[in-house]
Amino acid sequence: MFKPRVYITRQIFPDALDLIEKSADLELWPEDEPPSPEQLREAMADVDGAIINVMDRIDAPLLDAAPKLKVLSQVAAGLDNIDVPEATKREILVGYTPGVLAKSTADLAFGLLLAVARRVVESDKWVREGNWKISHHPMFWLGSEVNGSTLGILGLGGIGLEMAKRAQGFDMKVLYHSRTRKPETAKEFGLKYASFKRLLTESDFISIHVPLTPETNRFIGEKELKMMKPTAILVNLSRGPVVDTDALYKALAKGWIAGAGLDVFDPEPVPAGHPVLGLDNVVVLPHIGSASNRSRREMHLLAARNLLAGLNGERLEACANPEVYESLGI
Repeated sequence: MFKPRVYITRQIFPDALDLIEKSADLELWPEDEPPSPEQLREAMADVDGAIINVMDRIDAPLLDAAPKLKVLSQVAAGLDNIDVPEATKREILVGYTPGVLAKSTADLAFGLLLAVARRVVESDKWVREGNWKISHHPMFWLGSEVNGSTLGILGLGGIGLEMAKRAQGFDMKVLYHSRTRKPETAKEFGLKYASFKRLLTESDFISIHVPLTPETNRFIGEKELKMMKPTAILVNLSRGPVVDTDALYKALAKGWIAGAGLDVFDPEPVPAGHPVLGLDNVVVLPHIGSASNRSRREMHLLAARNLLAGLNGERLEACANPEVYESLGI
């Protein structure tokens, strides 16, 4: 019996692998480091489908090297690493994993907000370095109050909405700005729409949850950072290039804003010795927004189901280019 060939560019949960192995011959990239573009092109030369990662650049040259490819299944909600129009032109289905990671990513976003506001990482380091000499001082380690403050959310998709829900538990006023207003959602959760300028100038905390597109590249730069309150804290769990890294360093070093919590960076991984890493008012994490056991397992299983559906000529559970269905007759 013929089995389609599948390439998986990173280790995934065993039950997702088991699901695929029942219906396909698979090859799994064995290293922690991602395959190089050349290695990826070579591996994809004779496969019918692939499960890919945000670090894998899928462009026209890669697709030229994969003439048999029917389906790409991304283990992420974002698609900025994939040339989706190019895949669509070639009638290649593109799956992704929205929804299942929203809660875990929002958990981390709010954790970063709290960590920067209350100087958790900075004070932990201070203790470990043996600097705790006075048991308590009423004027040491003062941070920002989260309760009752204003949270501005840029991008009210699944993660942005989950962030707003968490803010409710801290009695925060929540402003949001997105490409389209969402009055019913805003009414249900007590949110207020704000212009981009108003959100920047009025928010005590700003949390970014927009996709990376040409329009959002360097969305937050020097001009925007200077509009924010000097006491404001910026949290970014979208993509690194959404924030101008050089401008952010200036803002943090010169006190234009009070702090930042970053789960993404530009570039990634952040180079050792990068000047941002020398600042005490920033917390940097290695792109772990969805890195809970439950969320990652659900992402891998959804990616596996998307892959198998595409290989079987069926509709995907989550498809980024459903217009391909008509041309494929499914």
